[in-house]
Amino acid sequence: MSDPADVFDLVGLTEYEATALEQLLSLGRTTAPNLAEASGIPKARVYGVLESLSDRGFIKVVPGRPKEYQPKAPEEILDRAVENRKQSYESFAADIESQREAFLAEYEPRYERASEDISPTAELFHVVDVGEPSERETRRLYDDAEDTLRVITNSFAYLDNVERALEAALDRGVDVSILFLHPDELPAEKAAVQADIVDRLAAEYPVVDLRFSTEKLPWRGTLVDPSMDYDSGEAILLVEEPEVPNHMRQAAITDNGSFVAGMKRYFDLIWEYESTQRPN
Repeated sequence: MSDPADVFDLVGLTEYEATALEQLLSLGRTTAPNLAEASGIPKARVYGVLESLSDRGFIKVVPGRPKEYQPKAPEEILDRAVENRKQSYESFAADIESQREAFLAEYEPRYERASEDISPTAELFHVVDVGEPSERETRRLYDDAEDTLRVITNSFAYLDNVERALEAALDRGVDVSILFLHPDELPAEKAAVQADIVDRLAAEYPVVDLRFSTEKLPWRGTLVDPSMDYDSGEAILLVEEPEVPNHMRQAAITDNGSFVAGMKRYFDLIWEYESTQRPN
């Protein structure tokens, strides 16, 4: 289950802002020095933190000598966070709309001229760096999934970074299967990580199907909604290059229906003929 305090990250609070608001919800109305002492926020920073929370409408400033600060009710904080996001989006949308005509006039002709010379094979993949960019694309695939989601992984150590998207996909009724590399093929440290992840999936997401490849996996990644009619599907994949550090690697992304169907075929064959149930 997710931690209720995750909401502070979700609404975009900094670490100090989240700490201050959480403390205020426990302390109630108090002064800045009292809050700094209770929370560990440096006194030189606490006034700026409180001003930021007030600007967002999450706390109320009570005039006096000294000033006091009072949190809004939790329900009001959530409603205010949603309203802040709406206002931010509306302002962003208005700024984009004001630039639309000039932007299209400048860049559409450039794009059309450049696109005339692009070969079909050049559009098969695009790449992103491994790390936050690849995890962001993976979350997007989870969000886009309508029917099926297939994962090939060594240990699924990045579960924390995609868990919300995984939960949302399961809530939509997406069929999820995860093919792990068998722990016998992993170093002891990674096998231990895998065991913890598998226990967690089995306990919290029992509808997710799990199997373990008895052969080495040449690549790992995620594919969603493949079709043997080659008219749908997206995927992200990373080939195994043990000698290359992650910060120097890239992941390939494709929405080519034929390629994604081929990846599904590979997944299905390994799942059916070269994998086992959870090891004892």
